[in-house]
Amino acid sequence: MHSGAVADTVGASAPAVPLRTRARRRADWRRRRLVLLLMSPWIVGFSVFFAYPLVMSAYLSFNHYDLLAAPRWVGLANYHYLFHVDPLVWEAIRNTVIWMVLIAVPCQVLFAFGIALLVARARSGAGFFRTVFYLPALAPPVAATLGFVYILNPATGPVNTALSHVGINGPLWFNSPQWAKPSLILLSLWGIGNTMVIFLAAVLDVPQHLYESAELDGAGALQRLRWVTVPSVSPVILFAVVLAVIQGLQYFTQAFVAASIASGQASQAGDTFSGLGYPNHSTLFYPVLLYQHGFTDFQMGYASAMAMLLLVVSFAVTLVIVLNSRKWVHQVAPR
Repeated sequence: MHSGAVADTVGASAPAVPLRTRARRRADWRRRRLVLLLMSPWIVGFSVFFAYPLVMSAYLSFNHYDLLAAPRWVGLANYHYLFHVDPLVWEAIRNTVIWMVLIAVPCQVLFAFGIALLVARARSGAGFFRTVFYLPALAPPVAATLGFVYILNPATGPVNTALSHVGINGPLWFNSPQWAKPSLILLSLWGIGNTMVIFLAAVLDVPQHLYESAELDGAGALQRLRWVTVPSVSPVILFAVVLAVIQGLQYFTQAFVAASIASGQASQAGDTFSGLGYPNHSTLFYPVLLYQHGFTDFQMGYASAMAMLLLVVSFAVTLVIVLNSRKWVHQVAPR
């Protein structure tokens, strides 16, 4: 009698298990659909503005394509021309790597970090100085470059005019092959407001008890900077370096505008601009050369090959920096 009752109970509850499983699956599917619905704007934007252009660039890099006729498959011919034939590509690579990565990136990071330290130590007017140093970052790159070309105009610019009053012959700035790239670096230092604000937040977030412990141990200001501040903000330094390197490898707008204005050949509607890299290819950076081949010479297949090389190099350099960051990036324990 007892065993029969148990069997009836088990038989009655057996169908409930699949029902609960199906209900759980339906609830999981509803949650997934809700997540996909909420993510759909990002998915559409990623697919249309990143994934599709990336796939098409990779495909066109193996084709001859001039925007007028259908793409014609040429295999590795574009990459062979890129590495072995193009007379300007290695000069553009040298300008980009040496000046925009090896020189500009350390200058930008150190300058932004130094300004952040000074603002953090300001006893009064910190908000004013923070605003003053951040405002240049709000200026559009084209407008900022136009302003710098005017300020550094060798004939009528206020900088050379002020230098002439003290007996100094000012350089030609953007009109000189020797001074064009340093002028662009000065422009990049002027607009480091975003990086400065990030550094300022990191410096202000350093735990005060670390400074107090170091001071009790007899550490001076430079020692506290070396052994407390820098290790504490090292993750932010890594972020700033990676971001600056990627931007340096893609440096285009300022060089393009400065060359066009300084050469007196700023393009208007319908004009063909021929002053890229002025003067004497000193402002010819890799993205500028890519633009010239793609949108001036209409060699879109070759420009796509250049773009794929830039993508691979940017990814490789970023990966190397991140992997090597384990040696110098420190994680501060949460308070």
